[in-house]
Amino acid sequence: MNFPEELKYHEKHLWARIEGGETIIGITDYAQSQLGDIVYMELPDEGDEVEQNENFGQVESTKVVTEFTSPLSGKIIEVNYDIVDDPNKLNTDPYGEGWLIKIKLNNQDEVGNLLAASSYANAFKCQDKDDKCCK
Repeated sequence: MNFPEELKYHEKHLWARIEGGETIIGITDYAQSQLGDIVYMELPDEGDEVEQNENFGQVESTKVVTEFTSPLSGKIIEVNYDIVDDPNKLNTDPYGEGWLIKIKLNNQDEVGNLLAASSYANAFKCQDKDDKCCK
């Protein structure tokens, strides 16, 4: 599994790349591997507000339907509509072309509620003992 050190992680398997007052949000490599092939995605609109720990969209795969839970609060300033047309980007490049939304942060203090890469990796290893990265 790949967990870039420069990102912050939410326990619901989303990441945040914080760049000043703006943040790009996406799903983790672990999450995309658990989803399998993605067949449908629903994302919010630009201009919508998201709140930390609240749902803002969903993804449907051949295995499951799951909600996206926002790691931070803010106003959506950009939506990656390319992944709606080509959801395979979530599987092939979750930290690059597979990002979901970009927000303008409402509360910088919320970043302290997120996990560092090592803490995120350790948090789910206990739940996934058969995963080769856990050995």
